[in-house]
Amino acid sequence: MRAIYKRELRSCFHSFIGPLFIGVTLFLIGIYFSVYDLFMGYPYIGYALSSVIFLFLVSVPILTMRVLAEERHQKTDQLILTSPVSVVGIVAGKFLALATVFAVPVALVCVYPLILGRFGTVSYGESYTAILGFTLYGLSAIAVCVFLSSLTESQVIAAVLSFGVLLLGYIMSGLCSLISSSGNLLTQVLSAFDMVSRFDDMLNGSLPLTSIVYYLSVILLFLVLTVQSIQKRRYHLSGKNLSLGAYSYGLILLTLGAVVLVNVVTAAIPVKYTVFDVTSNRLYSLSQETKNLTEGLSEDITIYVVCDKEQADNTLDTTLQRYEGLSPHIKVSYVDPAVNPKFYTQYTDQNLTANSLIVAGSRRSKVVDYNEIYESEFDYSTYSSYVTGYDGEGQITSAIAYVISDDMPKIYSLEGHGEQTLEGTFEAAIQKENVEHDTINLMKYEKVPEDADCVIINGPTEDLSADDRDKMLSYMEQGGNVLLITAYTEKKLPNFESLFDFYGVTVTGGMLVEPDGDYYYQSPFYLLPEIGYDTVTEGIYDGGSYVFAPYAQGLVEEEKEDVTVTSLLSPSEECFARQNLDTDTFEKQESDLEGPFKIGLKCEKENSVGIIYASQYLFTESADMIVSGTNSRLFAGTLGSLVSHEDAVSIPAKSYDMEYLTVPQSTIVLLAVVTALIIPAGVLAAGFGVWFQRRRK
Repeated sequence: MRAIYKRELRSCFHSFIGPLFIGVTLFLIGIYFSVYDLFMGYPYIGYALSSVIFLFLVSVPILTMRVLAEERHQKTDQLILTSPVSVVGIVAGKFLALATVFAVPVALVCVYPLILGRFGTVSYGESYTAILGFTLYGLSAIAVCVFLSSLTESQVIAAVLSFGVLLLGYIMSGLCSLISSSGNLLTQVLSAFDMVSRFDDMLNGSLPLTSIVYYLSVILLFLVLTVQSIQKRRYHLSGKNLSLGAYSYGLILLTLGAVVLVNVVTAAIPVKYTVFDVTSNRLYSLSQETKNLTEGLSEDITIYVVCDKEQADNTLDTTLQRYEGLSPHIKVSYVDPAVNPKFYTQYTDQNLTANSLIVAGSRRSKVVDYNEIYESEFDYSTYSSYVTGYDGEGQITSAIAYVISDDMPKIYSLEGHGEQTLEGTFEAAIQKENVEHDTINLMKYEKVPEDADCVIINGPTEDLSADDRDKMLSYMEQGGNVLLITAYTEKKLPNFESLFDFYGVTVTGGMLVEPDGDYYYQSPFYLLPEIGYDTVTEGIYDGGSYVFAPYAQGLVEEEKEDVTVTSLLSPSEECFARQNLDTDTFEKQESDLEGPFKIGLKCEKENSVGIIYASQYLFTESADMIVSGTNSRLFAGTLGSLVSHEDAVSIPAKSYDMEYLTVPQSTIVLLAVVTALIIPAGVLAAGFGVWFQRRRK
């Protein structure tokens, strides 16, 4: 085999095909590497590799067309067939020689992530998984083309056949969709020829064992077919046709059966054993909180996916399979709305989008709309939305905790005094905490209801009545928790402010002006306060998050022996309270009040917890959008501190945001020229020199 390997490797470079293949491959990869990774700053080499796999349709047939076809045409194959070298050795030697040629550009590409790592944060796990997928795809294409080259003595026919077969594998996913959008037996069979989808599965941050097994199976199967193709001709020379025929077909069927069996068994293994998360932030892994919740699960839970299985969201489907692997009590069932259009109506009266979930237990159920699975932001420069985070685990785990919970806390939002209504994002945060939410007008009640775990008073613009004030104070004195949010108004609200007095807190008049540019956004009225550490803020206390608090008032705490106060949000020491808002300057005036002030406080008095925020726009979607969801995460942390129950599990969404690379312009040009021009041109020049020198001899 070694002699065959050396002979074939020399042949690749002496004929200029090897250098041509390497040079063209490096040239195209270098172009896409320069565009995506250097110019655009993407930290993933997978973008470049996925853009050049079309190259295999032409380059691999050219590389392999002569490997066996030319031997037959020149009649040199008879020397090999009658030699003492085994057919397996012949095929293995030729395949390894071609694989070595292919390995040269792959080896150089392996250096690219290391180069990118000098200019920012690069997920090496994702990058090298993409390179592995690219390598396996290329080797599979080579194995297929080697077999096709063994069937003919014409290099042209071998190249055309190879192009056709590789093109079929390239477009098979689209063909299956055209044949049947919902899938059938034919598409299941044809999907075995889909070579691209397995590569795509290795580009999304996961390392699927099923894809690796598939590519290795393709390589093994076509090498066995190549061996049998040559074996048949070898024994044809010695006249042993009958015995060889039975042996060849039997071995082919045995190999095919083994390949199918291995792939079927691998696909049947639970995802937690076959799909490995290689993302730097563990994007597709389930957290320990989810594992703790499902370990003690004794109630059967069914997660219905309102979608045909063939049209399932791949990321969500992988997550659901991981849940099935955690507990035998969790079952995932796909319900095709085209077949059973009324199924979801027994759980909700809302219209559900495709891939929405219904988590059902024995006592209750919860609907998770597909729009809640992914977080997105609106780009005003392009007037389009883009995905920023994946909240599959957070929503599913919250839903499971909801359906098995024996303890269902309830919060009330006070109304009747011009309070603000919580918007959709913050209502969703309440639902994710598995808390019942309702509005209440205290005029209709003798006191705050007994089942109230918390009362929210969100920015009233009218004062509470004396009766409402007394009911709230009585509730707080008995250990009731409150979330108090102020709103700027020129009216006096003494009864509302008496609730702050309960914790020794005073609300200043006017509006805070921030002179320190590090503490505001665009306008000194748009504050970016410092975040203090507490259980309320631990989800956003990472040193890089901002809370957006526009048009805030100031909070001043008074020391009380029976009250413990924790600062949550603080402006700078230079911040002052503007009393006269008619002035056009942001310079401090004589009438302005000096700080220091707070914008957010957590107050604990005996059994009562009061969290106070002094910005009426703090918990609005417009403010939340400015800081990529930090305000909504602060709201979720606030609820978690005010309303607690044993089954409460709140898992934050996992960010899709990437840190773009910062590459100096001169370095971009240098690396682009080196990777896309100098190295490929050098390979081509060296190969041409060797070829031309041999031609002269």
